[in-house]
Amino acid sequence: VFYTGPCGDLQGAVCCYTKALKLSDSRTETAVLHRNRSACYLKLEEYSKAEADASKALDTDPGDVKARFRRAQSFQKLGRLDQAFLDAQRCAQLEPKNKLFQDLLRQLGAQIHQKSAQLNSTDARVQQMFSLLLDASAKDSDRQKAAQNLVVLSREEAGAEQIFRNDGVKLIQRLLLSKQVEVVLSALRTLVGLCTGHQSRVSLTVSSELCTVMGSEASTVSLAACHLLQVMFEALNAGMKKEVRGKDEAILPEPSKELRSMFRHLLEMMPAANVSGSGRDSAINLLVKQVPRKSLKNPDNSLTLWVIDQGLKKILEVAGTVTELSEGPPITDNSHMNCSVLLSKLYDDLKSDKERENFTKLCEEYVQQHFSRPGIDGKLRAIQTVSVLLQGPSNVGNRTLEMSGMMDAVISLCASEDVTHQQVAVEALIHAADKAKRASFITANGVALLKDLYKKSENDRIRVRALVGLCKLGSAGGTDFSMKQFAEGSTLKLAKQCRKWLCNESLPATSRRWSVEGLAYLTLDADVKEDLVEDKSALLAMFELAKSEDKTVLFAVGSTLVNCTNSYEVEKPDPQLVELAKYAKQHVPEEHPKDASSYVEKRLVKLLEAGVVSALVCMVKQESPALTEACRECIARVFLALVGRQEDRGTVVAQGGGKALIPLASDNTDVGKIKAAQALAKITITSNPEIAFPGERIYEVVRPLVSLLSLECTLLQNFEALMALTNLAGISERLRQKIIKEKAVPKIEGYMFEEHDLVRASATECMCNLVLSTEVQKLYLATGNDRLKLLVLYSGEEDERLRKAAAGTLAMLTAEQPELCTRITGTTTHWLEILQALLLSDLSDLRHRGVVIIQNMMQAEKSLAETVMESEALEILSVLAKGGEGTPEPVSKIAQNCLDKAVEYGIIRNREGGEKGKGTEP
Repeated sequence: VFYTGPCGDLQGAVCCYTKALKLSDSRTETAVLHRNRSACYLKLEEYSKAEADASKALDTDPGDVKARFRRAQSFQKLGRLDQAFLDAQRCAQLEPKNKLFQDLLRQLGAQIHQKSAQLNSTDARVQQMFSLLLDASAKDSDRQKAAQNLVVLSREEAGAEQIFRNDGVKLIQRLLLSKQVEVVLSALRTLVGLCTGHQSRVSLTVSSELCTVMGSEASTVSLAACHLLQVMFEALNAGMKKEVRGKDEAILPEPSKELRSMFRHLLEMMPAANVSGSGRDSAINLLVKQVPRKSLKNPDNSLTLWVIDQGLKKILEVAGTVTELSEGPPITDNSHMNCSVLLSKLYDDLKSDKERENFTKLCEEYVQQHFSRPGIDGKLRAIQTVSVLLQGPSNVGNRTLEMSGMMDAVISLCASEDVTHQQVAVEALIHAADKAKRASFITANGVALLKDLYKKSENDRIRVRALVGLCKLGSAGGTDFSMKQFAEGSTLKLAKQCRKWLCNESLPATSRRWSVEGLAYLTLDADVKEDLVEDKSALLAMFELAKSEDKTVLFAVGSTLVNCTNSYEVEKPDPQLVELAKYAKQHVPEEHPKDASSYVEKRLVKLLEAGVVSALVCMVKQESPALTEACRECIARVFLALVGRQEDRGTVVAQGGGKALIPLASDNTDVGKIKAAQALAKITITSNPEIAFPGERIYEVVRPLVSLLSLECTLLQNFEALMALTNLAGISERLRQKIIKEKAVPKIEGYMFEEHDLVRASATECMCNLVLSTEVQKLYLATGNDRLKLLVLYSGEEDERLRKAAAGTLAMLTAEQPELCTRITGTTTHWLEILQALLLSDLSDLRHRGVVIIQNMMQAEKSLAETVMESEALEILSVLAKGGEGTPEPVSKIAQNCLDKAVEYGIIRNREGGEKGKGTEP
């Protein structure tokens, strides 16, 4: 028997066959079940599963012609034409007169011929390209053209296969040594075409030459090589996850060997002197993305342990490099920050105290090795390494800072006459001041030193760093107005100097970046916030830095904007506790008068006018380890503040804010995801979603919105998410399906019981749009639930918005599923009173919904029409049908339709001499 369920339910049939296979002990019976399940999989277009089942049936009975025919069809769909032809040929031999078998055989013959011709043509083109590229006497322009043609061919499966079979990988690796940038780029792009999604090809492509190319001084070549390596990593990782099925996949080599080989090449790049700074940054970025576990629920962190064992000291070589010293590999302005992020990721991926202790010990050994060397260079490298560790795994940084003589060396080098020595020491002091454990020591010992450097140093590079140290120490009180470390007005003076340096284009970008660091701390003071937003040139300079190549500024800009927009978390103290604290003479935090909402609103307007949105959008696009989750959270907080006012949302969307928020809602801290999702909700509520999120992007908004339907979120966030989902559900069936797929329906139903009127009403409105989907209608058709009863009862509630939503949902459901009309009478004894109240409502919207429900019920069943006409509804409908003042034409027309239906059933008749419907009697 070939069972497909009562309505051709193929998935249901598959489930039945699967259950039957578990119960069956007979080989013959099992073969038939596999054959039949294969037919279901064919119709469901799951061809690999169809082939596997047909093969299992044939293992038991090789003469089963139906199973062989199904396997032939599966092979055809999978593109394995030779195997399909052999099976079809065998079927035709067993049943020569079967027209289906003969037709399939002809189709396959034509397809094989076409594929052979295509391969021959492609093969000739590939050979031609290779000949040109290997011909040393050929013109450069011709070789470049041939290389570009290879790129095009590699993007087609047939072309990629021919390149690979013609030993193309070796040739391309030779092209990578070319001195022509265009040829090298074409070679890299060809390899991308070959390797995308192909684990076996990647395995033969892995080589140290790719890392050498990534270390090139030419930025375009370096980036292209980085992209290729990313593609290779993805293919290998996908290969590890893929379920091994069939012989072809089983013989593929174990990908972890290739992965480790690639990681070894990347780690060897770290200390290499012939690798460019940007190439090294790309290697660090790849390690950040590929090494740590994506989810801590996965218990396997062996790759992280392997990288620490093989390469931690190599990474620390980069961390300890001081650019001005002769020793050490070339680095960029971003390299130290990138190292901090990588070290932090590796440390966070460790599972036990033993693993963390080993990591710390390796770092201490490295720092001690350099610190104990004779001469100043070793001490500078040690201090620089400590700085990087303090910015990354700070626990490890603190341990290295506590090493004997380290802090004394930092303090003494701050007084050095050598600017490089001073700079390294002052930066270490600043990063140490970040940590609460060190803050008291530095407040006691470092403030006087930093003040001295700020006032007396003749070098602005040192002065700006000393200033940042003072800013960090001066902001210890946070937003507490009553906690001031310095004298009144000092923070304003420091901030003024920061803004001055920020706008000074003669200073190097690294020094200007430090001035933003200073503002990130000083803007905790509301007076400083006000001054900064009034200084448009300083804002523009900050935004330009945010868009620049120097990625290390991202967090400082994000923090400064969070402070200016007051988008940090503020806990309002309980008034009773405040009184108790005053009574006990304990400190009570005070809010600055200029942190009031009216001031914040004006600051937001100024930031929008200065172009803050384009800066934030650019920051989100940065492909850099410096764009950490903490940084993403800052950006999400600022976006949420910017869309707080309805009138500003259009500006944010027009400048790309909607697009930028989508990745922030998926790749962020838990808090950052919620903030970004709430900003998306606000935009979706008041803007046209199809314009705010054009094309496929609109479907990406659904998941973040559904994530706000959680008990961890506030009622406001729940409410805004429901409103936004209501808008999306009203746009198209595809969007409704996406909402259903994200398992939102049970959550929305839960909020229909919420005590808060607005949340309950908005959930019901959302359901009103979702019931346009048959899948949701089936939930109301299912027996043994009170969904319909809830809608009927809500249609009689006092809350106007809830009544409209519930009655609207009821009107749609009864129109789409007439069976529900008959069930309304069993929901509550007051159902008729509720419907009559809708008809008598002062609100035309409610009257309209009421007459539609009545019309649907009367059309569904004559007995229902009789029940309605025997009540006061007849008189009400008669009045509504006459129209007149206060009764819209659509309501009047539907009421008339109800009366006409009653006449048609013979329940009522026209009065003699009267016009039809204008006067009726029982």
